[in-house]
Amino acid sequence: MDHATVLALFDREMREGARPFGLDSVVERVGRVVRHVGPEKGWNGVLWSDLSEADADAAIAEQVRHFTGLGREFEWKLYGHDRPVDLGRRLRAAGFTAEPEETLVIAEVGELDLDVRPPQGIELRTVTDAAGVDLMAEVHEQAFPGADNSRFRHLLLTQLAEEPDTVVAVVALADGVPVSSARMELVPGTRFAGLWGGGTAEAWRGRGIYRALVAHRARIAADRGYRYLQVDASDDSRPILERLGFSRLTTTTPYVYAAS
Repeated sequence: MDHATVLALFDREMREGARPFGLDSVVERVGRVVRHVGPEKGWNGVLWSDLSEADADAAIAEQVRHFTGLGREFEWKLYGHDRPVDLGRRLRAAGFTAEPEETLVIAEVGELDLDVRPPQGIELRTVTDAAGVDLMAEVHEQAFPGADNSRFRHLLLTQLAEEPDTVVAVVALADGVPVSSARMELVPGTRFAGLWGGGTAEAWRGRGIYRALVAHRARIAADRGYRYLQVDASDDSRPILERLGFSRLTTTTPYVYAAS
């Protein structure tokens, strides 16, 4: 896999050419910025920018005015190769707060070893309704203490109801008890499927469940014709993904601007 070529393709298809995350959202291009405007409980933020030292501060100020005018908290999703090189510093100076840095890892589906099965006693169940979303939320409460489950639930329930072909959600059960879960975002017209939300209850980590969930979703992506898998990987998940065949392409940091 040519890293530079794939990263440029990712920027073009998934960032600059982004699609709305739901029927109640829009993607807007304003100058050299592409932003996603969703409902109050949806995702709002900047997906792509191509700025210079001369115009970066004005572009940041314009996005702050727009989203605060809507009463929305929003995120500026900054990638390690974005310009200008001090864009992160400029965002902090404008009132944004940086969340933990993650690593963008990408794999070509055809190059992955997908012969990975769940550990003994673990059932992988596809989520299609509110009851399944409740099971996933139960896992999230254990895996990500303090996370805002209301936003997660709204997004997933909306997708399952309105655009079920764009999401695959899976929960791992041990004797009927949810112990891990994850989802996959499928963007029609692109070559990328995104793996998101993988979380495992602490007592069940280190047993191969996360690895099995990755392989399970990768097989589905392959069946549906997607060429690449993309993950914003934490320090915990990145080593597992690299062992499966994912490659580091850049970093990504969420810069959040709180609604007043």
